[in-house]
Amino acid sequence: MKNVLEEIMDLMKDAGTRQIETGVPGLSMIKGAIPNHQLAALYEPMIGFTVQGRKILSIGGRSTELAGPSYYVLPVHVPATAVVHPDRYGQPYMSLGLKLNQNVLQSLLRDLQENLLPAASGQFAACDMDIELMEAWLRLLRLSKAPRDIPALAPAYEREILYRVLMGPQGGYLRQFGQRESDLSRISQVVKWFRSNFMRPIDIGELASKSGMAINTFHRQFKRATGLSPIQFQKQLRLLEARNLIAFEGYPVASAAYHVGYQSPSQFNREYSRFFGASPARDTESLRRIESMRD
Repeated sequence: MKNVLEEIMDLMKDAGTRQIETGVPGLSMIKGAIPNHQLAALYEPMIGFTVQGRKILSIGGRSTELAGPSYYVLPVHVPATAVVHPDRYGQPYMSLGLKLNQNVLQSLLRDLQENLLPAASGQFAACDMDIELMEAWLRLLRLSKAPRDIPALAPAYEREILYRVLMGPQGGYLRQFGQRESDLSRISQVVKWFRSNFMRPIDIGELASKSGMAINTFHRQFKRATGLSPIQFQKQLRLLEARNLIAFEGYPVASAAYHVGYQSPSQFNREYSRFFGASPARDTESLRRIESMRD
């Protein structure tokens, strides 16, 4: 396993603190001391591979340590914050991400015997990386140096990664993501609506109706899938968007607050400070200073 891991790290030597697309569809990499503000984001459905170092990912009120080498599954879009650390020897944090493609997953599920697949998963957590799964990641990453082979081989290696994760402790999440009528898939559709409509007031009855669930069931399934209540989810989307508007598009604080749906600038300031750990003005100054140093 050590040799496989070393080759993966060698193939990632050009990665930096901004996410880099590798040229292989859906596969990205990142390395180093990533600024915390960059890690506060809306994370997309993906399989993440922590190659080296560790990430502390916080979703709602729960923080999870993802130490390398390990993998994790995020089956829906979810707002989160994170911080990364080098490993115990001071070597930089490194990770790979593979976007989840529902069509590919559905095709794979049709080829597998249903009784062999896990029905459920435990809580979101880091999962041990075995040699077979690590080698599948390596084969996919090698294609970044062999572009002509990508169309023929990338789909096969992607399917292998999905298969091996399906058979692991978080496989139940992948299975539900691939089933269009599962509770998780219906919540995913509501999350997709949220992403385009987070500035609108929430009507829980309307959202439950969109998902085909009773209101109590919808609340329970939404929090199970995202780690957040619908209200918390909306609030964090609004705060993430407002931060970008203030720090990088020059919006005044009050204008950004109104733009994302807040009616009270004072409430916005309180919730912003609570979520990001600093007032909008102080946070913006820090972000701009960090970005100017990187540029």
